[in-house]
Amino acid sequence: MKADPAVQRRLLDLAEVDGELARLAHRRRTLPEHAELTAAEEAVRAGKDKLVEVETAAGDLDRDIRRIERDVEGVRARTERDNQMLASSGIGAKQATDLQHELETLARRQGVLEDEQLEVMEQREAVGVDVEHSRGVLAAAEQELSAITERRDNALADIDASEAGRRRAREEVVATIPADVLAVYERRREQRGTGAALLVARRCQACRLELDRTAIAELKAAPADELVHCEECGVILVRTEGSGL
Repeated sequence: MKADPAVQRRLLDLAEVDGELARLAHRRRTLPEHAELTAAEEAVRAGKDKLVEVETAAGDLDRDIRRIERDVEGVRARTERDNQMLASSGIGAKQATDLQHELETLARRQGVLEDEQLEVMEQREAVGVDVEHSRGVLAAAEQELSAITERRDNALADIDASEAGRRRAREEVVATIPADVLAVYERRREQRGTGAALLVARRCQACRLELDRTAIAELKAAPADELVHCEECGVILVRTEGSGL
């Protein structure tokens, strides 16, 4: 295929723009914020799970405290009633003895309940500290996630802007290249990742390999307007005075 040497040189401009676009795409895929976001999201999930765990434990203890308080109030009410009955006139000796025995039992029961209440309240206080700590950890994790998300979004916005500029530049270059030559370039780029490269000192700048004598002889013999390819990687080779031919 024939292509004016000036058109061939524009293929190098196109290859440079495509290389920049490829690097931007690679940067987009490999932003460190992607991995940081994954870790930050996991930290938030773990923080939420831990907070639910300690808040559940706190709720269970709160229910225990309320139950014990109801039991204590019940014992106190029963004790007050028995004391009133014991202090009233007209009760027999046996009833007084039974009431006294019940009061002793109620006193022991109240003591057990109050000890249990104290123990549960101490547990609740400790869990309360865990709840506040977990809330702080979760808040910090969410703040870190927000900061990383903002950095990621800013980085992507920069890449978007750079890509937009490079695509405009690509359109400008493509407009100067004949359709048939461009089609060959695009096929090579799709197959090899690079469509065209400069030949410098008998070395292809795409695969970085030095061509053998047979290939060099063929390139020397090819007219300047002939579209030639690297025998090693297949890209279009653009020849200049520095190609060593």
